[in-house]
Amino acid sequence: MFSVQPIAFVHNERKEIKDDEWGEVKSYITLTEMYTEESIQGIEDFSHIEVVFYFHKVTDEQIQYFARYPRNNYDYPKVGIFAQRGKNRPNRIGATIVKVIQREGKSIIVEGLDAIDGTPVLDIKPIMKEFMPKEEIVQPKWATDIMKQYWKGNGVK
Repeated sequence: MFSVQPIAFVHNERKEIKDDEWGEVKSYITLTEMYTEESIQGIEDFSHIEVVFYFHKVTDEQIQYFARYPRNNYDYPKVGIFAQRGKNRPNRIGATIVKVIQREGKSIIVEGLDAIDGTPVLDIKPIMKEFMPKEEIVQPKWATDIMKQYWKGNGVK
């Protein structure tokens, strides 16, 4: 067995879990006392970072281990929990690539982080194009459908 500790916490206006409209959400990722500003020195030289976080509001009863209908929509095919990006995952781990706005002291200000206020951050990694897929990304139609409103702004366009 192993354990991990948060390296930072998310601070933003989102207090409740919501399925859509994350595109314009601005968040502060603020390091814990264990880390200094040096831990994120140079992060502002990258346009994007990957934020790995813990879905701390998901209860044991909400965890899903098997196949389900994405967003409980029976028009979509039943697919396994690991073929989706839902929050009710066995290890409660989320990961999102976000735009870096700026660094302020022990905080990184980002846009498009789909984590609510108070979310523990487990890791931060800079996005380097060499780690991105070289081939075209392929996904099923249902995935494209459910994501149509996900990254829209708060005033959905």
